[in-house]
Amino acid sequence: MLRPGDVVLVHVQFTDTFETKIRPVVVLFEEFDNVVVAGITSNPEMKGISLTRKEGAVRESVIKLNYLFTISTMMIQKSLFHLSSEKKKLVFDGLIGKFKGLVR
Repeated sequence: MLRPGDVVLVHVQFTDTFETKIRPVVVLFEEFDNVVVAGITSNPEMKGISLTRKEGAVRESVIKLNYLFTISTMMIQKSLFHLSSEKKKLVFDGLIGKFKGLVR
């Protein structure tokens, strides 16, 4: 069973093609075999929340809070590690900041 904060490898389809690649993502929540995730990139120029090798990342990475999508549980290839409570709080606070415009 997936938990919020799990980092997993999934098949990600690009938005402009049918091609897929295996990429890491952070699980935000799961419901009815649909999993809402945030993408992770190793591009240090991207804006987001840093994720270090010490925390479990294969290389220094960034959790992209502007890249959210829904996948099927069948797309998950492998579980990698789980975010610390502190890192999950940063993700939560960052997402709340992004959604503040919905209540204005």
